Amino acid sequence: MWAEIDHAAIAHNVRVLRERAPQSDVMAVVKADAYGHGLLPVARTAVAAGASWLGVAQFGEAFALRDAGLTTPLLTWLSVPGADFAGVVRRDIDLSASAPWVLDEIAAAARAEGRTARVHLKVDTGLGRGGAFGAAWDDLVRHVRPLEAEGAVRVVGIWQHFAHADAPEHPTVLAQQERFFEAVAIAERAGCRPEVRHLANSAATLVHPSAHADLVRPGIAMYGLTPVPQVDDDFGLRPAMTVRARLALVKRLPAGQGISYGHAYVTDADTVVGLIPAGYADGIPRNATNVGPLLADGRRTAIAGRVCMDQVVVDLGPTSTAGAGDVVTLFGGAPGEPTAQDWADATDTISYEIVTRLGPRVPRLHLRAEGADGAEGAEGA
Repeated sequence: MWAEIDHAAIAHNVRVLRERAPQSDVMAVVKADAYGHGLLPVARTAVAAGASWLGVAQFGEAFALRDAGLTTPLLTWLSVPGADFAGVVRRDIDLSASAPWVLDEIAAAARAEGRTARVHLKVDTGLGRGGAFGAAWDDLVRHVRPLEAEGAVRVVGIWQHFAHADAPEHPTVLAQQERFFEAVAIAERAGCRPEVRHLANSAATLVHPSAHADLVRPGIAMYGLTPVPQVDDDFGLRPAMTVRARLALVKRLPAGQGISYGHAYVTDADTVVGLIPAGYADGIPRNATNVGPLLADGRRTAIAGRVCMDQVVVDLGPTSTAGAGDVVTLFGGAPGEPTAQDWADATDTISYEIVTRLGPRVPRLHLRAEGADGAEGAEGA
């Protein structure tokens, strides 16, 4: 099994998102190995296509980007006590702070490095996850001001996450926006002068223009998958990942034959089956048993029987002429191919999980967008 990553599609999607938020900068969110698409290649393509910021969740991801030579403004937002804050400050990476202890550790690292740390204060406007909630926001703002006066930190951003941006009519969207701008006003009255205010994820970038502010943070949309599948609109996005495999074995089985562990699938007629050498260790959901959609031998079908660690079976039908080595498509974006959203619907999850769960055994074949040499090529990762 392998994944083809279409960098022309990623570049196209970045341009679509820029057009949706023409007055805002775009932060390309490349956390989780760029949603399974490949951190460094995708980051470079996104920046070349016009993303002016990069965003990741963890320090290691941010270090990899900086150490590879990417100098684009970069935010990382998850940290625990004792993390390598000095390494972040040294590499000129922006940090998020949701609590006073984070500011104290950032400031200590900045003093040790002889630099001023760039900080984005995060406010919890109703998601109930990261960020300072309620009166804790006032405490966070009060805590940062002496550190700014000292020169240890500088508040360059204020941000938040939506709870229901993927539900365009949900009342919490507007309520969270109102709370966010109230929090910004509190910080500004205290003397903070943020350069960027950012609250829009992919869904808000596409359907909530009032949330665009100074910076938008698209993630899943950059990879061509809609964050609002209930809306009948693909927004002009192009899926960037296509996952394929080759049949390892093709054979005939009689009617009434059980397939794979537990015989969760039983043939209802004499048929031809194919073995695909990929399974849940590669990222195929185990609950795709009997429902995971495939394009095999020119027709839409599904996994037949239990998903195993390293293999699955497909019922190709009694008249199939498929042979070992033939290509099967799990998902992609071309006409007739199942999509990541089809897999999400079949397994009761979201497309984000389908693309990010691909395992390290699955090579990524990067189909390059037009670059400096003006040619398209491919490279593995």
